[in-house]
Amino acid sequence: MQSDPFAPTHWSVILAAGRSEADPEVARGALAQLCESYWAPLYSFVRSRGYAVHDAQDLTQGFFAYLIEHKIYARTDRQKGKFRSFLLASLKNFLADIHDHEQTLKRGGAYDFLPLNEEQIDEAESLFQTHFASGEPNSEDRLFERDWAEALVAAGLEHLAAAYRADGKENLFQELKIFLTGSADPLPSYADLAARLGTLASTLRSHVTRLRTQYREALRAEVRRTVDTDAEVDGELRELLRVLTSG
Repeated sequence: MQSDPFAPTHWSVILAAGRSEADPEVARGALAQLCESYWAPLYSFVRSRGYAVHDAQDLTQGFFAYLIEHKIYARTDRQKGKFRSFLLASLKNFLADIHDHEQTLKRGGAYDFLPLNEEQIDEAESLFQTHFASGEPNSEDRLFERDWAEALVAAGLEHLAAAYRADGKENLFQELKIFLTGSADPLPSYADLAARLGTLASTLRSHVTRLRTQYREALRAEVRRTVDTDAEVDGELRELLRVLTSG
């Protein structure tokens, strides 16, 4: 699987722009791509503060416009490193001073920073309903962490699915992704699935092994977009696993 050569450097580029060491337009593009990937966790956090659906949409959009207009990323502490930590702290500050940001709250107005489609909005609301409205005992920060972790996983899976589509193997990916994501149902045996797909169990086992390796690579690439250095990736992956398995 071939990864985007620019993707691993998104957060580093943003930090560099904050130190006037990188093109601000390149940094703006990097921030836009990251914000599009992680719009849903921020939206869920805003919703958890008691805002209605459309108000939460406006606030989340306004927040991203605020980040760009005021170059908030230029104020981040390089040593604190993580994009998710920066975003959550910035969002809390934004919401605390919301009356000072009224001009950023008009979707479709002066700011066209992050166009959204209805599917993205619906998925974000569904994520919020799953983790908050279901009655799970989560704090706002915990809700954000879990939604963030799931957004990372979803992005990794989408990049992997895109690579299989490009190779003309989308059907194979759809059949095998259950071995990555799990299910309420038991996993099929290699023998049964191989018979259904018209291949050998040994061949199928090789496909699954390769898919799991590619999935780990895709997750690492996605995490790498959101930290400053390679050294931080393993720690962030451990945190991701902790959040997803802590229930």
